[in-house]
Amino acid sequence: MKNAKTNTDLLLLIQKDDRVAFFHIYERYYKKLYGFVLKYLKQKEDTEEIVQEVFVKIWKSRSKIDAYSSFDSFLFTVAYNATMNMLRKKANETKYIEHIKSLQHSHNSPDLVDEIHFNELNNRVQSLLNELTPRQKEIFQLSREQGLSHDEIALKLDISVNTVKKHIANTLAFLKSQIDNDMIVNLLFIFLFLD
Repeated sequence: MKNAKTNTDLLLLIQKDDRVAFFHIYERYYKKLYGFVLKYLKQKEDTEEIVQEVFVKIWKSRSKIDAYSSFDSFLFTVAYNATMNMLRKKANETKYIEHIKSLQHSHNSPDLVDEIHFNELNNRVQSLLNELTPRQKEIFQLSREQGLSHDEIALKLDISVNTVKKHIANTLAFLKSQIDNDMIVNLLFIFLFLD
């Protein structure tokens, strides 16, 4: 099959579960879609995530796509909506972190109390980290102490990015389940360790 087929031809084939036709649509639109999303997100990792998400949605909803209407319009609308959802999510996360910071700054306790709580938390976390498997501990430390991205850790340890994400998620879940419920400690924990 030549790549010169029209979108309508390709979409009609995709509706019949034709993966080759889907690959041609992917090849035809990947760069355009990537450039479109990158303008909004400004980050390559997030952009790739959105573009992949869009193509997964296209494949999953292939039987419902109207092959005779403007596919460009449909595709870029799906991409725009996914991008706006991610931006809203990130804005909410930023507001949440700012809220936690403001709670810490407006706390009336002396700095010494905060430092004691921080040291207690830090000692507790270090103790809990020693309970992890060597691989989990290594990944967590590369992420949190050395500030490496998921991609950089995956490359350094020769494992998949998904494996890195899974280890970090499991480690965070374990730490959260073991940390004391004291409000200040929880706020410090969330601020220091959560993505």
